[in-house]
Amino acid sequence: MNNIDFIDYKNSKSLVENFVKEVSTILKETLLKKENATLLVSGGNTPKLFFQELSKVKLDWNRVKIGLVDERWLLESNENSNAYLVKKYLIQKEASKASFIPLFLENKDCFSSDDLCSKLYKKEFLQTDILILGMGNDGHTASLFSKSKEIKDALNLNIKKFCISTNPITAPYDRMTLTLKSILESKNLFLHFQGKEKLEIYKKALKSENIYPISKILFNASKLKVYFSHE
Repeated sequence: MNNIDFIDYKNSKSLVENFVKEVSTILKETLLKKENATLLVSGGNTPKLFFQELSKVKLDWNRVKIGLVDERWLLESNENSNAYLVKKYLIQKEASKASFIPLFLENKDCFSSDDLCSKLYKKEFLQTDILILGMGNDGHTASLFSKSKEIKDALNLNIKKFCISTNPITAPYDRMTLTLKSILESKNLFLHFQGKEKLEIYKKALKSENIYPISKILFNASKLKVYFSHE
């Protein structure tokens, strides 16, 4: 597909080295043009090494705002939250100076927080400079799960909500996630995944826009860069 730049690496070490270089270059160039740069990241095991290496890069991190593509509705102190992961692996070393904006509101119900989260994230991350997605073995991305009853609204390109609450059904915890529309509005959109099993899911997702939620990204992104490693 002409809108996708697929880059294949033998291992995660070589992928991370190049991915960090590209992301840090975009951040540095952005900071030359405006006051702040914005970065939205995803959770999971795949980005841990990337986070660790990116955290070592020297740049004006105090002018970088970091947020989440999606979040499990859990306290940041909970090890299963994406905020916990990002704070442990990314907002360290040089990157400890960055601002982190959570996608979880303490003492609030997830399904009554769409408007509050949308208002906050639309203010901070509208047309974010960099957005990095992951992909699950079931073809989900962000917290866009095929079997959730909210998936139709989440994938609606005419929806006004920037974020939407969802229950994945096939995975634990209620979630808050950016909508497909919000994701596609980012200035630099990346997909990062690894392993043979996920490569097969990716290839299947390319066959039709309606196979998986990740298919919606592949078919609707004006430009997408895919970083894939075999191991």
